[in-house]
Amino acid sequence: MDIEFTEEQELLRNSVQRLLTDEYTFEARRGIVASEAGHSDPVWRKFAELGLLAAPFSEDVGGFGNAPLVNLVVMQELGRHLVVEPYFETVVLAGGLIEAEGTEPQRQEFLTEIAKGNAIWSLAWTEEGSRYDLGKVSTTATRSGNEYILSGTKSAVIGAPWADKLIVSARTDDPRGVSLFIVERPSAGLQLRSFKTIDGRRAADVQLQDVRVPATSLLGKPGTGISILEKCRDRAIAALCAEATGAMSKLNAATLDYSKTRKQFGVALGTFQVLQHRMVDMFIAHEEAVALTQHLTLALSDGDSGVSRLASGTKSKVGELARFVGEQAIQLHGGMGMSDELDVGHYFKRICSIDIQFGDPAYHLMRFARAA
Repeated sequence: MDIEFTEEQELLRNSVQRLLTDEYTFEARRGIVASEAGHSDPVWRKFAELGLLAAPFSEDVGGFGNAPLVNLVVMQELGRHLVVEPYFETVVLAGGLIEAEGTEPQRQEFLTEIAKGNAIWSLAWTEEGSRYDLGKVSTTATRSGNEYILSGTKSAVIGAPWADKLIVSARTDDPRGVSLFIVERPSAGLQLRSFKTIDGRRAADVQLQDVRVPATSLLGKPGTGISILEKCRDRAIAALCAEATGAMSKLNAATLDYSKTRKQFGVALGTFQVLQHRMVDMFIAHEEAVALTQHLTLALSDGDSGVSRLASGTKSKVGELARFVGEQAIQLHGGMGMSDELDVGHYFKRICSIDIQFGDPAYHLMRFARAA
């Protein structure tokens, strides 16, 4: 499968490539990750100036529309450069939810804010022991007049230490169950315990103790949070798989270059046929992952009814393929593959993180089988 991108989408890809090639070298990324903030405000502003933060949204907020295809283009490039800035959390997750489920005032206010780079968002849906189950929500939201009072704990919320706003899932008094709420980061009763993740990003456990939010902060209809998050998960999987394919392409290129220069027994590693076979397997794995990701992206773009099952199948298979490529790249680089100075290990760490976001391969394989 090979998608024919529009002229605007190809221009967007070229613009992102140029920006990241010039501004986001591996050494520059190391400095960003090691900094106290853990991300770069100047890079984020350049994303906004480029129109990157508005690109997936509708034209009325400065975007191109067709978010699945735009996110495919952008996330592949972010994956190639190991970008830690929260495009996925802010634009794909939060922005996608707001565009799909927000009221018109919410869409106009928040999407414009995101597009201009004035706010970072994070989605807080995971809880201790939830094991990827969107419906296992113990955080509560109690109606009190024109407000809701939120109490509970969200675990390992990626990007939360950087976020200005959170989208929080909570169980409401409504008999249908779970709803989504927009919560300001500085809210009274909201506390974060921040930590670094293995892939160089930041996350936090979020404690909500009687956090009051206005009723207008409700995102979507009351009690429909699970179905909303299920659709969000499909979009998230497509974007994460696109990022994984970008990382895989970089690992393949790095391994091929290394095999041409590293010598063993007086000859380049690439001359050994058994290693050539392994690198061919790596390139085949990448092509399979790209085809699966493009198939899922087109299904999302067309609104196919079976997209949820396809998303699980794609997440499971791409996860296995990406880990295979990462493991082979590290082994073929030998001891250097395990060093912090070489980018190969950092790509593998990111692949491992993608592998478990919104469900690991084993979870999605079971989900795929049940959906049959």
